[in-house]
Amino acid sequence: MPDNTNSDVSPVPTRTSGPEKRTRVEREFTVAERSQAQLVLRRFLQHKLAVGSLIVLILIILLAFVGGWLWKYGVEDLTGDHSQPPSWEHPFGTDAIGHDSFAQVLRGTQISIGIAVLVALFATIVGTIWGAVAGFYRGWVDTVLMRVADLVLTLPLLAVAAVLGHNTQGTWWLIAVVIAGLYWAYVSRVARGVVLSLREKEFIEAAKALGATDARIIFRHLVPNALGSVIVNATVLVAIAILIETSLSFLGFGVRPPDTSLGLLVSQNQTAVSTRPWLFYFPGLFIILIALTINFIGDGLRDAFDPQQTKVRA
Repeated sequence: MPDNTNSDVSPVPTRTSGPEKRTRVEREFTVAERSQAQLVLRRFLQHKLAVGSLIVLILIILLAFVGGWLWKYGVEDLTGDHSQPPSWEHPFGTDAIGHDSFAQVLRGTQISIGIAVLVALFATIVGTIWGAVAGFYRGWVDTVLMRVADLVLTLPLLAVAAVLGHNTQGTWWLIAVVIAGLYWAYVSRVARGVVLSLREKEFIEAAKALGATDARIIFRHLVPNALGSVIVNATVLVAIAILIETSLSFLGFGVRPPDTSLGLLVSQNQTAVSTRPWLFYFPGLFIILIALTINFIGDGLRDAFDPQQTKVRA
């Protein structure tokens, strides 16, 4: 018999069949499904203007809070340089008394951003819960809660805020509470509309069939699924709060000395536009930058949370 031990004939590859072959094919062609959070992040990152605005806003916040702590002049320090234009020593110049305008703008940005964030948080939390409860129960509960919201919406915002702000003695967080107390109704309208559509979904019916309490359905299922629209409105509230605080401080009903805000700086230096324009334009520039960046971020979030978008595979 011929010896085939040293034969050059290659062994015939074995064919895979059955479950093993299907497993290999599935492994080659199966792709992971993205989570909703990953989809939202991906869509947001595709919105170049929103991403750029987010970077600018982060830089402004870091400049205000970190730069204000590192800067050599304090907001109340007298430098001895009176009405000096912008220079290396004083990037935003000085006022007639000798205060460093850069330090004042940084402090004003801190207060204005603090007011805006507090307004957004308070109005969003109250408005979301209010609207979710109204949309879930409907009937007389919805009628009563929404009539209260409608009453708040009919109030002349700036006039009421000015009257209430006059009694806050310029305390910035009380001013934030006043503004939020007049804006939560807008968020409640949005939350109610989303909840009215969600409460008819199958997963809500399933939760009821499993014996979930009303509170669990509202806070565990409805509110988290309504967060997309709510977050978009929260970003809009931040920009609105910045402008409202600016208007109140400009009218003398907002933040008061010795503290300061961007709106107060604009108000105090409106008469210096022709003689010392840096005192007016720099805080005004920060107001515009913050409002614009937040609006663009809101546009990006609106596109990212677009309910018409469907899940895609990686």
